[in-house]
Amino acid sequence: MKKNVFAILLVSVLFSCKDVKQEKAADKAVVVKDSVVKTEESESTAVTEEAFKNEFDILIPQTYRTYDNQNPVKALNQKWVELYEENGDFFLGKANFKIEKGYSECSGDSTLSIMPEKKVLLLIDDPKLKTGKIKSLKIERDKIWPKEKMSFTFNNVNYTLRGEGKVLSEEKVSTDDDKIEIFKKVEDYKLYLTIGNNPEKLILTEASFNDTFVEFLFAGDIDSDGKLDFVFGANRDYEEERVILFLSSKAENENSVKKVSEIAVQFDC
Repeated sequence: MKKNVFAILLVSVLFSCKDVKQEKAADKAVVVKDSVVKTEESESTAVTEEAFKNEFDILIPQTYRTYDNQNPVKALNQKWVELYEENGDFFLGKANFKIEKGYSECSGDSTLSIMPEKKVLLLIDDPKLKTGKIKSLKIERDKIWPKEKMSFTFNNVNYTLRGEGKVLSEEKVSTDDDKIEIFKKVEDYKLYLTIGNNPEKLILTEASFNDTFVEFLFAGDIDSDGKLDFVFGANRDYEEERVILFLSSKAENENSVKKVSEIAVQFDC
C-alpha cells in the first residue's frame, strides 16, 4: 500500500514540475513577443516623428499666437530680408515692419502680428541674400491640378511643373475678384519639376487637403545664381496658412531645387 502511495506521489510531482516548466516557457514567449512589438512600434514612431528642419527661418505677414511665452515673431529683426512686390515686379530688401500685439479670442492666447510697410510675400532670415530688384516670372495661373502641366523659360532654360493625384470631385466657386473657377477636391497630390533635359524630380507631395490646394505663388531668382527659385502655398486645411520656399543654390544636384524652409500658421478656434 505504501509503495502505491509513493508511486502516486511521484507521478503527481513529475506532472506538477512539467506544468511549471510549461508555464515558465509560455511566460518567456509572451515577454519575447511583447519586446518585438515594442521595438517595431518605437521604430515606426521614430520614422513618423522625423520632421523637416528649416535651413533658416521664414515668416509671412500674419498673426502668430504665443504659446508658453514662445512666438516665432520674436526672432524677426532688421537683419532679415523681405521678398516684396511693387508694380508687378519683385524685390529683395531689408525687412521693414511693425509688430502689433493682440489677443486671440479663439485660443485665448496673446498674439504678435507682422505689419510690413510694403506688399511682402515672404520674410527670410538670410542676410547673405543680395537686395534689389530680382528677375522673376509672371505667373498666369496659380494652380497645377492633377494631369496638368505648366511650362516656362528662364535664362534660356525650359522648366515644366506637372501635377499628379486623385480628383475626388469638382465644383464651381467664386474667387476673391468675383471670377468663377473650378475647384477640385484632391488626394495623394504630387508636384514634379523638370529642368531642361534633366530627369523629372518630385518636389512636393500632400496626402490630402481640407477645402484647400497647393498654390503657385512665386518663381524667380532669389539667390542670384541665374536659376529659378520657387515659393508655394501648401495649406493642408482652410484654417492654416503654410508657405514653402525652394532654392536652386541649395540643391545637391545643380539642375534642381531644394526645399529649404517652410512656415505654417494655424488660426483655428
